[in-house]
Amino acid sequence: METNSSVLHTISSGGYDTIFTRLYRADALEQQRTRYARLVNTFAQVFPDGQTPRLFSAPGRTEISGNHTDHQRGCVVAASIHLDMIAAAAKNDCNCVRLHSEGFAFQQIDLSDLSIHPEEINTTAALIRGTAAIFREKGFEIGGADICVSSNVLRGSGLSSSAAFEVLIGTIFSCLYNDGALDPVLIAQIGQLAENRYFGKPCGLMDQMACSVGGFVSIDFYNPDRPMVNKTNFDPAAYGYSLYIVDVKGDHSDLTDEYAAIPTEMKAVAAFFEKEVLRQVPAEQFYQHLAQVREQTSDRAVLRAHHFFTENLRAQQAAHALQEGDMDGFLRLCQQSGRSSFMYLQNIYPNFSPLSQPASVALMAAEHLLEGRGACRIHGGGFGGTIQAFVPNDMAMHFAAEMEKITGKDSCHLLTIRPCGGIEITEEA
Repeated sequence: METNSSVLHTISSGGYDTIFTRLYRADALEQQRTRYARLVNTFAQVFPDGQTPRLFSAPGRTEISGNHTDHQRGCVVAASIHLDMIAAAAKNDCNCVRLHSEGFAFQQIDLSDLSIHPEEINTTAALIRGTAAIFREKGFEIGGADICVSSNVLRGSGLSSSAAFEVLIGTIFSCLYNDGALDPVLIAQIGQLAENRYFGKPCGLMDQMACSVGGFVSIDFYNPDRPMVNKTNFDPAAYGYSLYIVDVKGDHSDLTDEYAAIPTEMKAVAAFFEKEVLRQVPAEQFYQHLAQVREQTSDRAVLRAHHFFTENLRAQQAAHALQEGDMDGFLRLCQQSGRSSFMYLQNIYPNFSPLSQPASVALMAAEHLLEGRGACRIHGGGFGGTIQAFVPNDMAMHFAAEMEKITGKDSCHLLTIRPCGGIEITEEA
């Protein structure tokens, strides 16, 4: 405990209050002091012989526009949020990552073996091993680390807890072993590669980028090696709206095949035109050859391609609307995005469970409650996780109360936008 006393003193004396206020809000200071102190005490219990830990945070993210466009090198708008994963981490001498994460079994990953382990697919160990392997592949240093993690990013909520974890581990490796040399874009790219190669999920780059870069960002993935990232100063509250995520209590198990089918089918359409992804295909060519594409691929692939072409344009228009402060235009685009996801992308409920449609019911209820104001849409990857709603402030309390009668107690979460991504918590931050 002696090695942790200085960190605990800095927390209790307000040494981190500046960064806590920036990340969470001034009215959450005491809560965050308690949260981080508990984490440090846990670290001391789990690693009694460990070095003095350093503190880290990586946020969850909310997708604002561009539903399933990133894996086709399209455009998105997303934002990091105040819900985050935090870690106390220190170097160790055993060349292993030893991980204690609240609510999960203790794990130890030997960094002398960075090969892909098929038995680790869809596990935390795969993300750690993959991140370490890609760090080394790109010429950066890695080494042993003792890590304690605590999270309030809702699992299975579409707030991207997996991407937050990848950014957290990447930030820890960057700071412990590379003097913080990796920029947020590179940390995001490493996280995506780890998830693709080691975790076994063919995700795009949007989740990791939003978690790593932070703030309200519009991203163009046309060149995935050099994505164009632009930050926008936007606060829904300043325009009289509350941003809610509603957990619809859908079952997120066994959905990898559902997620994977979307990029697979979109790429099948691109392959008809001898291209890798849809962003490389002119939209007019797609519509000119619609009958032939349908015959060679499938009806659902055609519908999902149509969604991409329209959604990619909407994401660009939404970014412009935010820059111009056009809230009405932005909300109209959000509602159109939701309709397109439901009708054409078809990621509202899994195909193997058509009688269970919690997200569909939640969207129906939200539209009814909003009475033509605000906007609501499926959130994130879809298939029954969460919906997103922009709710006029004068309706917010009523909206949340009525939605929770349908989706359950504590299912409505009011989000605030966090200005930065993965970060080490320091007094100077």
